[in-house]
Amino acid sequence: MSCTMRYILGFLFVLSTEIVLSQTPAVSHKQLLTFEEYLGYVKQHHPLVKQANLTLSVGEANLLKARGGFDPKIEVDYDRKKFKSIEYFDQLNATFKIPTWYGIEFKANFEENTGQFLNPNLSVPEGGLYSAGVSFSLAQGFLINDRMAMLKKAKLFREQSKADRNILVNELLFEASKAYFLWLEATNEQYIYERFLQNANDRLIGVKSSVESGEKAAIDSVEAKIVVLDRQLNHEAAKLKRRKAALNLSNYLWLNDIPIELRENVAPETPEDTELQSVLSVDGITTNSTVISNHPKLKSLEYKIEGLSVDRSLKRNKLLPKIGLQYNFLSSDYDQINTFNTDNYKASLNISLPIFLRKERGDLKLVNLKLKDANFERISTELSLQNKVAAVRVEISSLTKQNILVRSMVNDYTSLVKAEERKFFLGESSLFLINTREKSLINSQLKENKLTVKRLTANARLFHAMGTMLTDTIQ
Repeated sequence: MSCTMRYILGFLFVLSTEIVLSQTPAVSHKQLLTFEEYLGYVKQHHPLVKQANLTLSVGEANLLKARGGFDPKIEVDYDRKKFKSIEYFDQLNATFKIPTWYGIEFKANFEENTGQFLNPNLSVPEGGLYSAGVSFSLAQGFLINDRMAMLKKAKLFREQSKADRNILVNELLFEASKAYFLWLEATNEQYIYERFLQNANDRLIGVKSSVESGEKAAIDSVEAKIVVLDRQLNHEAAKLKRRKAALNLSNYLWLNDIPIELRENVAPETPEDTELQSVLSVDGITTNSTVISNHPKLKSLEYKIEGLSVDRSLKRNKLLPKIGLQYNFLSSDYDQINTFNTDNYKASLNISLPIFLRKERGDLKLVNLKLKDANFERISTELSLQNKVAAVRVEISSLTKQNILVRSMVNDYTSLVKAEERKFFLGESSLFLINTREKSLINSQLKENKLTVKRLTANARLFHAMGTMLTDTIQ
């Protein structure tokens, strides 16, 4: 082979090498699934998101149940006894009750009692007796009672359910983000080995041509072939890794309650920093205090503490004596309002108080201990979240610097490989040196890929640690 022909062959090979080394992971025939689109599918269709939303329904159902304690009631008691043609008694008692907030209950009543053996105190005028009155507690149960406590706690539980829902969805989105970034890492790794496999194949063709022309020793083609086989082995391992990562990602892709499996031609896209922070709702956040105070985990604990405070108020109220007072106006003519007056009434007073109050004092002590435990948990959780956010911020800053350094290292290794290729075809280098340089370049690109994915995952971890209200957009 003439020097001119050798020069031309070397020039064309080096040019093809430069094209291969400068290729980006994006492939034209691939269909891209961006990180924003992917998370949109997860938020909209994943069963765990829908399951998390059920907690809101549970909270609403509990609130509805608690409000039922204040529903008006109609009660009808009818009792009759007849034996051997003798009517012992025939008693009808119909009551309409309206419970109110402060342990006060309004009541309207109708009684009609007859019979030969009727208790005298149950005797009423012919046509029945009407009454209208009120009953209330003067000590225990006035400022707070079981009905009031249940309703307050149900309202708090509804809000706590929202915070718990946000915690569940936050965790799901974080795990889904990690799956996407692992898929991205595996895909980029496959592309890296694809490029260098092509490079090794081109080099093998060039070396074989040189061996056939007598320019290179036959052992050089053996070494070039070994490199191709090594690249093929790495490429197959990368393909397997990508396939497993894609299957793992498919766990988070659903559409109309049907799981979706990614096709081979679907590829991820490395999100820009601004896009990533916007999708994860962490852009523009510079301080931790405001974010931490609104963290769903802390919100859930706060509602739990408020619910225990309601319990404590109720238990304290149980220490008071029970003083029940009823007063009813009586009349035989319900349609004549002026017949309801203080001359005709029925009143009662009930007082009870346990002597030692051991049950009540024990209940109060238990709820105080639970309240202290919840407060300690909140303080510990807040500190843990603050430290976690601070640690992730430091990690992101360090990984950003590492990415800049490794990018510079990749550029330098690329220049070294190109230079070594030129020297080789000018007869001033060896195949061993080229492979050594190229191996360093591959390792640096793989390291850059890993660092890029680590930085992306760190941003997702920041979203997870902050508990940002990305979940507010979920219906």
